[in-house]
Amino acid sequence: MAWLFLLVAGALEVFWSTCLKFSQGLTVPKFTVCTIVGMVLSFVFLSQATKVLPLGTSYAIWTGIGALGAVVVGVVIFHESLSPARLLFVALLLVGIIGLKATSGH
Repeated sequence: MAWLFLLVAGALEVFWSTCLKFSQGLTVPKFTVCTIVGMVLSFVFLSQATKVLPLGTSYAIWTGIGALGAVVVGVVIFHESLSPARLLFVALLLVGIIGLKATSGH
């Protein structure tokens, strides 16, 4: 269950960071509220995951999911470029997330 909490926390990290972009510097109320609610819920799920999983593993995977998801959202929704170098580093992030999961012992 802890891994599910961590996955949800990471997905919420992507959600709130996307809402943050849409909030235009926290000036669009609907997206500002979504940003804040997403942040709080992301922390709630992360805190539940850290009851069972090691803190370092949980935090690294949470931020990794958020970073990876933000890059995907940036490319798909905001039409940001995806150069070969960026693709390489996104792949390294994914390898790191998988590696941490595989070696966590949980």
